[in-house]
Amino acid sequence: MVMMIISVATGIGLQEKIRGKVSAFNGHIQISNYDDNQSEVSLVPISINQEFYPKFDGVEGIRHIQAVAAKAGIIRTEDAFEGIIFKGVGKDYDFSIISEYLVAGKMPDVKGALNDQVLMSEFLANRLNLKVGDKFNTFFMKESQSRLPNLRVFKLTGIYSSGFREFDGAYIMGDIRHVQRINRWKPDQVGAFEVFIDDFDQIAQKGEEVYYQTGSELNTETIVDKYAYIFDWLRLFDFNIIVILGVMIMVATINMIVALLVLILERTQMIGILKALGAGNASVRKIFLYNALHLIVRGLFWGNLIGIGLLVIQRVTGIVKLNPENYYVTEAPVYFNWFYIFLLNIGTVAICLAVLIIPSMVITRISPAKSIRFD
Repeated sequence: MVMMIISVATGIGLQEKIRGKVSAFNGHIQISNYDDNQSEVSLVPISINQEFYPKFDGVEGIRHIQAVAAKAGIIRTEDAFEGIIFKGVGKDYDFSIISEYLVAGKMPDVKGALNDQVLMSEFLANRLNLKVGDKFNTFFMKESQSRLPNLRVFKLTGIYSSGFREFDGAYIMGDIRHVQRINRWKPDQVGAFEVFIDDFDQIAQKGEEVYYQTGSELNTETIVDKYAYIFDWLRLFDFNIIVILGVMIMVATINMIVALLVLILERTQMIGILKALGAGNASVRKIFLYNALHLIVRGLFWGNLIGIGLLVIQRVTGIVKLNPENYYVTEAPVYFNWFYIFLLNIGTVAICLAVLIIPSMVITRISPAKSIRFD
């Protein structure tokens, strides 16, 4: 029971955590130009004058939509340089989605006048030897034929750490107006839209609905399609959980079968006496099945107590660490769902009792005359 509770809680917890990180930095559905651009950089602008913006009323279950734009650049400091993607965000950007990943400083102010504030990952800040309050040069290539890069001086106001190397190692975030000016876009032009939905389980359905609600010149892509390799890997956890549950239930049933047979052998004389007094096979079998149920319930009690206790300790202390390069998280996440725990308990009891009916048939073969003399 301990293994089943922990495997379900940590397996689903890891899936939920990784899904949350991917969606926090990309949205659930992305709307962009219908072209052959496979990069993360915004090349052709989109007008924000769309029927679905700033509120996507055409599809139910849309929580938020925000406009973004991305531009590739190079950060140069006195002793290091890094290639980055500057993600421009505007007044509609919901910073609360990524606020849990903030480790130092504050979020950049993109609602007031244009400024030089940016948000950077802890990974990039360490590689560039930067801290909150430092200023640094960032070079962007111009879209024109000029070979001279476009220089911007930014101030690091916040540092985040998601543990997701694909985002932490590439993105910095700041005012979208910088990208608009560098690309010589109009104030009403952006690179893409990020759409957030209420229920992740409906992402495929909502992706299709959003696609049909946008113009023919626009394309939509869910994060499940964009990061298919991540979500295919996450689906393997479902298989792993099923395997663990199957093995643990098999072990539990085998142990209970052995325990029941031992009880029957130890009470052979009692079975013979009960039969001699007129007790039927069904009545005697019920006695042993009730006794087995008592053992199962005791095991479930201690299993739940230990399993839930270990999960609480992990959730509070985060004592079990994981390598973010392999698992995208720094510690084993825990997902508490009392309904799942209830189903595990009920399922274990039902399966064990159903399997115990077969070995209890041994009672029908016990002869009262021989069992009373049994030693």
